[in-house]
Amino acid sequence: MSDGKRAASAPWIRTRLRTAPGAAVALAVLVLVTAFLAAAFPRAVDAYETKGLRHDIRRADAGRSAVEVSRPQPGLELPREQREAGVRTPELKRIGGALGRALPEPLRADTPSVAYGLRTMKPVLATEPWLPRPDTVPPQLSYSAQTGLKKHARLVSGAWPATPAEVTSASRAVQGTVTEETAAALNMKVGSTLELPTAVGGPLTVTITGILAPRDPGGSYWSADPLVRTPSLVPDPASPFPQNYWTGTVLLAEDAGPALLATATEPSLFWRFPPDPSALTGPDGARLTAVVNSLESGPGLLKVRAIAGDTAAVLTGLGHIVRDNVRMRDAISPVIAVAALGIGSVAAVVLVMTGALIAARRKAELALMRSRGGSLRGIGGRLLAETSVTVLPASALGLLLAVLAVGEGRWWPSALAAAGVGLLVCIALPLRTTLQHIRPTLHGAREDMVSAKPSRRRTVAELTLLVLAVGAVTALRRRGTSGSGTDLLVSGAPVLVALIAALVLVRLYPLPLRLAARPMARLRGAIGFLSLARAGRSSAGGALPLLALLLALATAAFGGSVIAGIGDARDDAALTAVGADARVSGKSERATLPDELVRTVRDLDGVRSAAPLRIEFGVTMPETAAGGSAAGSGPDDSGTDTGPGADTGGGQAAGARATTMVGVDPASYTRLARTTGLPDFPSGLLKATGPSAPLPEGAKSVPERVLPVIASPAVAARLGKEQHAVDTLSGNFKVQVVGTVERVASLASTNFLIVNSASLEERAPTTLLLTGAPDPGKLRAAADGNGEEFVVQLRSEERARYVNTPMQAGAERIYLAAVAAGAGYALLAVLLSLLQTAPERKTLLARLRTMGLTTGQGRRLLAFEATPQALLAAGGGLLTGWATIVLLSPGIDLVPLALAGVAGSDTSPVTLRADLWSLALPAAGVVALAAAVAGIQAWWASRRGSITELRAGDSR
Repeated sequence: MSDGKRAASAPWIRTRLRTAPGAAVALAVLVLVTAFLAAAFPRAVDAYETKGLRHDIRRADAGRSAVEVSRPQPGLELPREQREAGVRTPELKRIGGALGRALPEPLRADTPSVAYGLRTMKPVLATEPWLPRPDTVPPQLSYSAQTGLKKHARLVSGAWPATPAEVTSASRAVQGTVTEETAAALNMKVGSTLELPTAVGGPLTVTITGILAPRDPGGSYWSADPLVRTPSLVPDPASPFPQNYWTGTVLLAEDAGPALLATATEPSLFWRFPPDPSALTGPDGARLTAVVNSLESGPGLLKVRAIAGDTAAVLTGLGHIVRDNVRMRDAISPVIAVAALGIGSVAAVVLVMTGALIAARRKAELALMRSRGGSLRGIGGRLLAETSVTVLPASALGLLLAVLAVGEGRWWPSALAAAGVGLLVCIALPLRTTLQHIRPTLHGAREDMVSAKPSRRRTVAELTLLVLAVGAVTALRRRGTSGSGTDLLVSGAPVLVALIAALVLVRLYPLPLRLAARPMARLRGAIGFLSLARAGRSSAGGALPLLALLLALATAAFGGSVIAGIGDARDDAALTAVGADARVSGKSERATLPDELVRTVRDLDGVRSAAPLRIEFGVTMPETAAGGSAAGSGPDDSGTDTGPGADTGGGQAAGARATTMVGVDPASYTRLARTTGLPDFPSGLLKATGPSAPLPEGAKSVPERVLPVIASPAVAARLGKEQHAVDTLSGNFKVQVVGTVERVASLASTNFLIVNSASLEERAPTTLLLTGAPDPGKLRAAADGNGEEFVVQLRSEERARYVNTPMQAGAERIYLAAVAAGAGYALLAVLLSLLQTAPERKTLLARLRTMGLTTGQGRRLLAFEATPQALLAAGGGLLTGWATIVLLSPGIDLVPLALAGVAGSDTSPVTLRADLWSLALPAAGVVALAAAVAGIQAWWASRRGSITELRAGDSR
């Protein structure tokens, strides 16, 4: 029996696929694309999280990322031979190999870069007279005997250090080497000798036999302890006066460690394991954090001590690096989840719409089968088999393409996603089709919204969904969206808002159209009335197509706003750092620009305007009793200037606070502020008159002069409207606040005063801000021609600093794909909605042409009929997208996507805001596509004769 069924099923499926190959191919392509997107998303997330974790570990300082096991020298209670054997290479190698094998998964060591040996923890004062003494303080040197020296360095001069005889703690002569940088800084040469005092007997003499150059200066071998590669000039903490001395490291021969046991340098054994991130994946971050915690103070540390000794300790900053990576991932994940759930929902709706379109096209065929005795189970089984033959291979191919396109990531989330797409289509299409034939239907019955009145059950179901969606959105709004991790309620905000809008609009949409059709009926011509009447009755404006359009438009608007917000945040950060398109300033805070340099730069090609500024940090402002209470509510509660070189005035009287004074030429500065988008002010506010008039060149300022100033809100709150005396390097005078601005060019500080530089005693500018596009080479040449103390900064170069980390770049690519997919599914929803009523439209045009309707009138009729539905979807999409952004913006911070990972960047919150182009362009595209499709349908119908459409016996 079963064999007979299978034999009967095969001809049916083959016949159906041959009869309608276009529909089968279109469905397969749609499933293929959707399965590819569904399978590629989790792999793309895994890929950028994996690359981000590896990038963060590789880019971190080697001293932080390496896992180092250290242990004090063998105890003095042990026999001398045993102590010496414990620091020799064979024992160190044995322990190092055991420690490397004991590292728990997923932590793995970069084996070629592993180093171990004996080093001094207490620097030795080097008293040799030929060593440099910058402030008459002799250098302090460290000594290290570690393995792998010949593998990680090349010999520049001399010979490799060697141990001709077995070195013991009684040895008083060993050989060593230094790097080129150490030799150059400390005047060391081949043959130089250094002496280390010992506890018993004479000093230990170290002879420098060679000068080395690191093969990989940035590698862990040389960077874990920077002094091994490069000496440093450090201040003497014990001196009451500023004194500096040199410190560096001498590398001893590999087996010379026992000689250090006789010194008072507190030698310590170490095994350094740089991590190998090449096998790490994004999901390994949590496991790696737990492993590092265990090694530092947990069961892992007990295993380490069982191998290296009871006094061994594990030191690493790898846990902090991984935790920073996890924090960025957790900050990005909720934003990515919004795009994922939005696109996933609209894809599911479009797939269901496709099933509805296929069901509508085959309604007559299946109704005939049902009338001739076909069972619902039999019809549904045949449809399931027919759909599976097309859909399942397409889903598998989509999964395969996703795996090939995104090479790194877990396979099972992608497999589940692709299987979910195939399962949805295989179930939705037969179910949607068979449910229409539970009861017999009249042949030729009307199918528009006039006859298809919503039942009570449908009304109750819609009201239930509406109440649930409104309740979820209200709870989301009250609770906020700033919680850690991914929240499905937050991510589903576009879906909830679109569901509310679709249910409300589909109910209200026919009413205004029917009202508008009444006055149109009194006008001459039938086109306007017919289009409005049909648009008000058409089933193409149902909830499902409208929901798909609203979801797609809302997701595209949200993704576009995220991308625009990232760009705006980076532009604003670059503007804050530079102040204009270009900036010329001194390397020191008090360096002034000569007049010749200012004139030369102003005359360069591409410079539109120039604004000289005199910036003075650490200006002490008195705090009044009234102002003190107000200041606490300002943006910077401390009131301390945050500019470079700010002087808090530690020797000033109590109650004084430091701020930054900016002397400007009011006219040129306000032009620059308007050009760059910074807040400006009327230049007349700083015009000083009477005793406060601009000083003649070389004149002295008197303390009684009162200068009008523009202040930041924090400073204005402290000073009020009263006059206050200030002492500056530019003169002594009084200030009175006449206005406020939120920001000033080239400063990130929230405590500043803007004064007319012409009223200052010293008015030479310290900074020159430029607008335009000057040639960087010529600009730097002009600055270099006046000395080396001037620095040129370009806004474009500062903007280029915000290069994406792999995690940021991956998240941005996902959002770009979300915008593109949202736009594509929106257009597809319009096409499916219009294609569902295409046969009815063609028949209508054919009938109307027999009554005298011209081709042009037919095109206008279809265009006018599609326009209200397209405008409804576009307007609803605009409203849904705007509501989604408003709903989510309080809890979404774009800093992790825009500015994270850039040293010195402003990390103040960057909130999401609605982007006009992201809202308007997809909505306009829906209207344009609807009009174009309607026009193409009318043109195609006009090419076919009426006889073709109006066949005898056809009741369409």
